[in-house]
Amino acid sequence: QVQLVESGGGLVQAGGSLRLSCAASGHTFTYHMGWFRQALGQEREFVASITRSGGNTNYADSVKGRFTISRDNAKNQVYLQMNSLKPEDTAVYYCAARANLGSDYASTRGWGYWGQGTQVTVSA
Repeated sequence: QVQLVESGGGLVQAGGSLRLSCAASGHTFTYHMGWFRQALGQEREFVASITRSGGNTNYADSVKGRFTISRDNAKNQVYLQMNSLKPEDTAVYYCAARANLGSDYASTRGWGYWGQGTQVTVSA
């Protein structure tokens, strides 16, 4: 069983930066981790993922070059560094975990554990 708690969200102006953190309980070093987001009235969408070792990452095209996912297995933490933020990045951001990572990593299906989410608001 894994429990995930996100933090670090807030209000920032366009062009600014935020760093989200996800604190995980349990043996999270055995899980692949990801970040998703859900804007008001829209479906939850993939943002980034990282393998259990941290050796491989994937990003949505909309955030490539601006966001960086990382993890510290010793601290059971996953991070999402978000730079050059845009108003369209406004959403609730969710941390997620799964035991096996396949080609469906961008789908919400297969991610068995979710945090409660943290709000990110980017003003124009």
